[in-house]
Amino acid sequence: MSARGAAAGVAPGDLGSYQHAVRLALTNDLITASRPRPGALEQVLPWADQLTRDLRELLGYTVVATTRQVRVVRRLDALDDTQRHLFAKKGKPFDRRRLAYLCLVLALFQRSRVEISLADLVRAFAPAAGAIEGLGFDPTLGAHKAAVVDCLDWLVERGALRISDGSLDSWAHDTERGDALFDIDHDVCAVLFKPARPVQHLTSAAGLLEGADGGARPGEAARRARRALVEHPVVYFGELEPEVAEELRRPALAADLARLTGLVVERRAEGVMLADPGGRFTDKPFPGRGGAVNRAAGLLLAKMADLLEDPAERAALHFAEPPARAADQRELLARVDAALPRAGVVDALAWTPPAAARAPAATGAPPAPVALVERARLAGMIHELYDELGAASFSAAWQHDPEGLLEAAVTLLAELRLVRRHPGGVLLLPAFARYRNITLALPDKRAEQGRLALEPPTSPAEEPSS
Repeated sequence: MSARGAAAGVAPGDLGSYQHAVRLALTNDLITASRPRPGALEQVLPWADQLTRDLRELLGYTVVATTRQVRVVRRLDALDDTQRHLFAKKGKPFDRRRLAYLCLVLALFQRSRVEISLADLVRAFAPAAGAIEGLGFDPTLGAHKAAVVDCLDWLVERGALRISDGSLDSWAHDTERGDALFDIDHDVCAVLFKPARPVQHLTSAAGLLEGADGGARPGEAARRARRALVEHPVVYFGELEPEVAEELRRPALAADLARLTGLVVERRAEGVMLADPGGRFTDKPFPGRGGAVNRAAGLLLAKMADLLEDPAERAALHFAEPPARAADQRELLARVDAALPRAGVVDALAWTPPAAARAPAATGAPPAPVALVERARLAGMIHELYDELGAASFSAAWQHDPEGLLEAAVTLLAELRLVRRHPGGVLLLPAFARYRNITLALPDKRAEQGRLALEPPTSPAEEPSS
């Protein structure tokens, strides 16, 4: 841990303001005059120097701060599928086509050009997309046009582009006569895409990860422990390398992050989390808010907790050891690397990861077996909820799709690290137990508008940070 400690030199009366700035910086991919809301930039900029020092020393992050924007450039210790939420429209993650189009569009913006029309952009973009096998771009296909619109909307939302004339909708409806003119903010474009290495010369996605060269800087184990605690809803000791887990067990490390963020440290035998009583440091508020998926997830937790509370039901459950996260990482890296293009890679510049980066180190003692709830039992639970509460209680989007709602709810619980997907069902991870007192929600007067409420647990349960 840094000898300075978190927020060193910040006056007690200013600590709340500083912690608010930290939370804004860490929970937003980019802060501008209008993003995430007017006034946010003014709340962060006065703390830019302190923020830069703390995030560099404690987390190894880089803060890019100007009078017009603030962005935290993170260091990734591992890939995980929740990172797809960084690129999304209205909560729906980009598919591979949209991600590829976004990269191609950003590559077209040259510093010498301060504006570009949509027609010119598409004329330059289409051949590049067409040169990639399996991608392509056909302006007569609605799916291709929608993908382009989503990518440009994403850039407009972040201020990388500003529409000065025309509209995306007019082009989407008529590519021959519709058009739009964009002003390009190259500074924003530059901070949106800052890979650890030139991606065109990577032979493995492991090259984008911290420590990809196999070496360790002084204090890196502590920084990795802090990064895990800040970036994930809950961190289990058994998922970490022994030296990182040992750092995370030190009370001073978590306390330093609590002072930095204003959150509450919650420590159990299996791991640690930063609990968020006010929902100020999470992109997935839970429990109780967030729509039908969030509420269905809470109700499912209540039913799964009942299985463990009932001796007869518990005796009938199967228990299994959760697979190691290191194995997940190897599998995910292999899947990404299998799709990396080989054409155009300059061998003299190519980066190949050492064996340590391709195969993460084994963790310490294996985790204890946990309960497995089978898929058929989960399906029965969701149908029971529809029968008990009425299909209309789950909003128009889900009232005729209980299986779809079940899948969405399980995905949320997995991203919160409360359950883990497993062949045939889900495994109940240790942090699941902190929500065991969530009581089954009954429709209230708000259900007339297609909404349900969750009763709070008998003991307070803060939201996990994420």
